[in-house]
Amino acid sequence: MPRATQTARKPKAPSKTSRVKEAVPATKIADLWLGQHLRGLRKMHELSLEQLAERCGLSVGALSQIERGLTSPTMRSLRRLSEVFNVPMSQLFHEGDYPPVEELGRIVRAQGRRVLSLNTTGVQKELLTPAVSGALEIYLVTIAPGGSSGPELYTHKGEEGGYVMSGEMVLEIEDRTFILKTGDSFRFKSQTPHRFANQTQAETVVVWTNVVG
Repeated sequence: MPRATQTARKPKAPSKTSRVKEAVPATKIADLWLGQHLRGLRKMHELSLEQLAERCGLSVGALSQIERGLTSPTMRSLRRLSEVFNVPMSQLFHEGDYPPVEELGRIVRAQGRRVLSLNTTGVQKELLTPAVSGALEIYLVTIAPGGSSGPELYTHKGEEGGYVMSGEMVLEIEDRTFILKTGDSFRFKSQTPHRFANQTQAETVVVWTNVVG
């Protein structure tokens, strides 16, 4: 019987994902990650680029380039930023492997969330959305017993809404006060004076959405 011939297999072309990974050097991924991390901290502090520039002494242009991963900040710049954000320098350095480049700006893994703990008010905010340019911001807000957004009503641009996952929250909007319990949800214009508080003895957890604009 004639010997069966084997057709040589062509080498499998690299996937689009692998080509992207190979095209982006590790130093660039590090700059992109740090830029998004710093942007996330700025957004959680509700600061514009202009306000942050005024507080840290860097130019708006320099901060914009850092946030977009176009340039690496100096240690002096990082120290200034850590002081403004009231976080240790160590929080600005990534531990372990960086996320895949195709996930940057799209995916937030549970262990990669930006966390802001406001100990003076008893509020912790975790940013669930990637810290890139965009109107939508989703936070996991944990309010300790007795915690609040502060004694005064405040305003900012945009619209917001949320869902109370557990506990109870007092929500003040202008001259109205609402008691929201587990399973309740809300929405209002952010330009309307508002504040929130937890007046119970148990922790309250809220998924909070802000649409900036």
